[in-house]
Amino acid sequence: MTPIQLYSIILISLTSASTSFALYARPGCNDTCGNVRLPYPFGIGTDCYLNEWYAVDCNSSTPYLSSINNLQVLSLNMENQTVTVNVSMISDCQNTVRNSSQILSVNLRGSPFLYSQEHNRFTVEGCGNAVVMEQGNLLTGCSTICQNISTTDRDDCYGINCCQTSIPYYLETYSVNISGLERPGPDGVCGSAFLVDESLYSAGRFSGRSAVVDNSFVPISLKWTLTARDVTSCSSSERQELSLGNRTVIESYKCSCRPIEEGSPYLVDGCELVGECATCNGECQVLLGSTNITCIPNPISEAGSKSSTLGVILGVSISTGVLMLTATIFALYKLIQKTKDKRRRERFFKRNGGLLLKQQESTDESLVDNTTLFTAKELEKATDYFNENRILGRGGQGTVYKGMLTDGRIVAVKKSKIVDEGQLEQFINEVVILSQVNHRNVVKLLGCCLETEVPLLVSEFIPNGTLFEHIHGDNDEFPLTLNTRLRIATEVAGALAYLHSATSIPIYHRDIKTTNILLDDKYRAKVSDFGTSRFVSIDQTHLTTLIKGTFGYLDPEYFQSSQFTEKSDVYSFGVVLVELLTGEKPISLTRFGEHRSLATHFMLAIEEERVSIIDSRIVNDGPRGEIMAVAKLAMRCLNLNGKNRPTMKEVASELESIRMAHVPDVKSSKYNAGPQEELIML
Repeated sequence: MTPIQLYSIILISLTSASTSFALYARPGCNDTCGNVRLPYPFGIGTDCYLNEWYAVDCNSSTPYLSSINNLQVLSLNMENQTVTVNVSMISDCQNTVRNSSQILSVNLRGSPFLYSQEHNRFTVEGCGNAVVMEQGNLLTGCSTICQNISTTDRDDCYGINCCQTSIPYYLETYSVNISGLERPGPDGVCGSAFLVDESLYSAGRFSGRSAVVDNSFVPISLKWTLTARDVTSCSSSERQELSLGNRTVIESYKCSCRPIEEGSPYLVDGCELVGECATCNGECQVLLGSTNITCIPNPISEAGSKSSTLGVILGVSISTGVLMLTATIFALYKLIQKTKDKRRRERFFKRNGGLLLKQQESTDESLVDNTTLFTAKELEKATDYFNENRILGRGGQGTVYKGMLTDGRIVAVKKSKIVDEGQLEQFINEVVILSQVNHRNVVKLLGCCLETEVPLLVSEFIPNGTLFEHIHGDNDEFPLTLNTRLRIATEVAGALAYLHSATSIPIYHRDIKTTNILLDDKYRAKVSDFGTSRFVSIDQTHLTTLIKGTFGYLDPEYFQSSQFTEKSDVYSFGVVLVELLTGEKPISLTRFGEHRSLATHFMLAIEEERVSIIDSRIVNDGPRGEIMAVAKLAMRCLNLNGKNRPTMKEVASELESIRMAHVPDVKSSKYNAGPQEELIML
């Protein structure tokens, strides 16, 4: 427990001694709607009620029991365990009921509610006959005679124009059969028969005369029932047996607060001493035969009453002192936490390669303007605290999340794995490389964050997934036609040519594959993931490194010599080109031996003149000469001798020529040759 929590508890305990509030609803929930108090187990809003039957909707300051026909709630009585609701009344003001007819009640079967036997009375107004039925069996009824009288006294309901009778037991549903019911005269009330709460009817709070509008209602009290499991939080509970007739009895349990307490007894510590009892130094009692509560002081407390003023002053002084001490401790605690957070961020910054980045910036001034450092709070908010639902993909060096910055920009946040110093160097290397690159077909770096436990890289969000997903998945929205595949290949080749020869220092990507080629909102190719990339001095011809890359795309020459050259990227691009031509994956588990590798399988198929290896989706999508020209270019890129491979600049140029070429008029052109001639030329 922190110091601030400890002193807060002390302060609350001191102040609560003088003030108590009855608890009617769960913490954080409203206990009133309009003028109606709604104690637990009823509640307004999610997690505020016992179960769905006790859910209350508060619309325009009027509560409704949403589980039962949205009945309007008029009041709740915890002692009687009843809820009084407004139920639609049918009378001859709305319907012709003089002939025999039947009115059905609201059906409570399956719910914890019953029509209260103690509080409701079956009432008939007008003159005629009406009976209450349950499943065809007569329960009760009464008859009235007509007589023109001017009085409208509701206490007089004994057979002249009005009659009442009790219901024999608790009901779940009922029907009212009416015959010959009519109003007694032009000045009389509507002829009607209904179940009504007797106390409200007798007190004149309901008037049939005022209900002669199109939509009239009567107040009915419903008994609500609870199981033993529902009252486990009560300090004590009372078991009740409620008769449903036909020898059917159900159990219900009830909790109550003492007369000197208020609140909901169904909540833990829901009953509280209130008013005079809350500050009583003696015994608080309810006077016999009265509802008045009085405090009977102890003799000892009377003797000490002279010092009560001093006690109040002392209590206020202590409370004020504790409050000031609490505020001081809280301020110190926040200051210490802020200092700790700052030191932790500085420690992470150094551990995550911040000093290495500073060193890179000191040697290359262009990095200062190109690299944005984001704070941890910014990126936590942007990714909803790195929610699993925001994950775009996982790779060898980390997980990529989708996020939105405060300025509305959608970004991709790459969260590196917990890494050693060698891997941190790769991360900083990716930051440095992408900061230097400005090409429309290379993912743009927006910045990074080094003050978290693991480093974070922020780049532009590319919405349409990877090239791998589009080649090997089903996507009817964006079919990969021959022209589209050629365009993507040309864009990727152009980006690699730019990295190899157009930047101030040549950059080798070292992990070209279709999963590292993304498609933006216009389906343009974007080369991504520079975690294993390297700068190369202009006078260098190769890099000697540990073998890194993806099996199936890895240059065999690099694998044997550990020397990575620009031609190694060309080989990997050749595999991508073959993937685009064949629609097959770089490594297949269905093929065996040397055919498992797509590159080898492709070269053997072309040598054996098996043109069926070309993806059937593009065979008839353009001139066959174009397809075979691309196949020939792929064969050159996959040459086992790196010196015989073209440069990426040459590859990009040739792909652009193939794209722009139309079907020639000259019959001897290689683009118009037949299948056998094409294979001979390869």
